[in-house]
Amino acid sequence: MPRTPEETFRQLLDLLLTKDMDAVASLWAEHGSAEFPFAAGDSPQRLAGRAEVRDYLAGYPELMDVRAIPAVTVHHTERPDTIVVEFTAHGRTRRTGESYRLDYITVITVLDGRITHYRDYWNPLAVASAAGTLPELLDSLRSRAAR
Repeated sequence: MPRTPEETFRQLLDLLLTKDMDAVASLWAEHGSAEFPFAAGDSPQRLAGRAEVRDYLAGYPELMDVRAIPAVTVHHTERPDTIVVEFTAHGRTRRTGESYRLDYITVITVLDGRITHYRDYWNPLAVASAAGTLPELLDSLRSRAAR
């Protein structure tokens, strides 16, 4: 029996903690997508297909060392294939070694146990601050605004 959207998402979080990004990407349907509406700087706003998701996630453990996900709240929608999840991640950034706490809201749609659509709302300023890349993000935003 295929996993429910909640089971799929919880498996994603478990795999994130073990830093198995290839297995995380394997949760996507072949043509599933990932969207990051608040992405800024060099971060992509949309990934199309499992291969793009896999490429995007490949270097994640070298940037962020997620150590705990202490808070997860799942909201079920009128659509049985879609959930909204609020969660918090704690960890350390690889670049600075500083600890961080990031909050997310994610909308996930699953068909036959595979993610078909993943929309992740995260704060790019908080991520850049935690990663020690805030000056680069601000330069990128200034450059984009000047075009």
